[in-house]
Amino acid sequence: MERRLFLQFMGRSTLLASLIGSEFLLQACTTAEKHLQTKGAFPSLAPNMDDTFDLVPGLKSEVLIKWQDVINSEGEFFGSNNDFLAFLPGENDKEAFLWVNHEYVHPLFVSGYHPESNPGVRKTRAQADIERKNVGGSFLRLQKNENGWKVDFKSTRNFRVDATTPMPLITDRPIENSETAIGMTGNCSGGKTPWGTILTCEENFQDFFGNVKFSKKGDTTKRHVIAASSPMAWDDFYPHAPEHYGWVVEVNPKTRECKKLTALGRFSHEGALVVEAADGRCVVYMGDDSQDEHFYKFIADKKGSLEKGKLYVANTSAGRWELLSLENPKLKGLFKDQTELLVRTREAARLVGGTPLDRPEGAAQDPVTKSIFLNCTMNKSANRPFGSIMKFTETLRDPCSLTFTSEVFLNGGELTGFACPDNLCFDKKGNLWMTNDVADYDLGQGEYKPFGNNGLFYIPLSGPDAGKAFRFAVAPKEAELTGPCFSEDGKTLFLSVQHPGANTDDLKNPTSHWPEGGKSTPRSAVVAISGPLLESLTS
Repeated sequence: MERRLFLQFMGRSTLLASLIGSEFLLQACTTAEKHLQTKGAFPSLAPNMDDTFDLVPGLKSEVLIKWQDVINSEGEFFGSNNDFLAFLPGENDKEAFLWVNHEYVHPLFVSGYHPESNPGVRKTRAQADIERKNVGGSFLRLQKNENGWKVDFKSTRNFRVDATTPMPLITDRPIENSETAIGMTGNCSGGKTPWGTILTCEENFQDFFGNVKFSKKGDTTKRHVIAASSPMAWDDFYPHAPEHYGWVVEVNPKTRECKKLTALGRFSHEGALVVEAADGRCVVYMGDDSQDEHFYKFIADKKGSLEKGKLYVANTSAGRWELLSLENPKLKGLFKDQTELLVRTREAARLVGGTPLDRPEGAAQDPVTKSIFLNCTMNKSANRPFGSIMKFTETLRDPCSLTFTSEVFLNGGELTGFACPDNLCFDKKGNLWMTNDVADYDLGQGEYKPFGNNGLFYIPLSGPDAGKAFRFAVAPKEAELTGPCFSEDGKTLFLSVQHPGANTDDLKNPTSHWPEGGKSTPRSAVVAISGPLLESLTS
């Protein structure tokens, strides 16, 4: 688009230009050509397939914590495959806290289980128990010194939540004869509430304890349990009800209490963007990260709580939020009560006309225009392998509105320089930061060959380069970068480096050695990114 038309499309009447200093341009010119390409006023890394964590000139990074690091005197350790990050300010500018999701495990690294090299050998209960302690989340105290943020490994505030932690199901009635779930699994992305709690989202829950499907014969609905669909297969030893998973979990860092918020629906939750309405109630936007699934929002009934409210699904053809409740005539008589409807959210969404999308994932709110941006990763079957970033604008900019407009903001592809957008966030100046997720087995292959390893992209939304994607970081081999979030002052960007060496099938010959190098085992880790370039752009 022409810049003027692009800015008009973005709803921005003024230019919030972020210009790069000449020192960065000079550094860019002296950087090896294979790692840098010119696209505009900002440096941008060229795609590569190296086993390194690369950054553009003007940025630096430090590993804060990595898989298996002990986080407290109780011997609890940092879990596997860290994903979503949430930064919470402390009592002063030298203290802060970081919540980190642990999405899943690579069984070969974590428990030694590898069915491909040992056909017919089943996982043991002991191996499953090791894996269950590696997922969930970590809460960490950070301290700031002259060299930046560090993890306080001795803090009594540090704690873990995992797949063995009991937590209540906030529900109108018991679900499969229980009001308590054992642990949380598949914790992908999440969000924060204004009252200081964390929302952590269960995504691919079916990989751990299986799933259920329902069939109706006459006046009777039959429930059928489907076994777990991955090497996790914990249901072999712990036959927990699949309906206890696939929810948004609220974690109170002060009390360490966790609860599953069933009112927000059950599906493959990628994240939970929390937006405050004018009356103080919270609205939560959520993508269902599966092919041809939907985009949802939840409007709370009262301030300071997400336990009760109304759930809606986006109908982009009509520009309308469709109510997922027995009050909706399209759903009346199809579910025995609202709890069953919530357990079967996907079915209800299709019945009311929810629009199937291309794996809707992370969402973020533009602080300037208040529009909601949603990453749709890809849809190969529809010949959309590179995905897109969508933009939703609520009527009157009111998050409680039941009507909206939507359009594609940017399409992935060689023209824009990225493929398969995943997580995103905005900085204080209203510019977009995005990570992508080409599947580890697709990296450098076929139609994804031009994009190299996954990365971190900076997309200015004002100025002469508005709408261009600049590759600011490149991940190590087979990794993806996830959970971008900023410190309060905008001078530090925290980022997860997840599953380096994901395609390893021999512990003696891992496909990555990041971050320790040599012949070491690859480890997921959290990095802190800082530097004069970041400060010039965000603070």
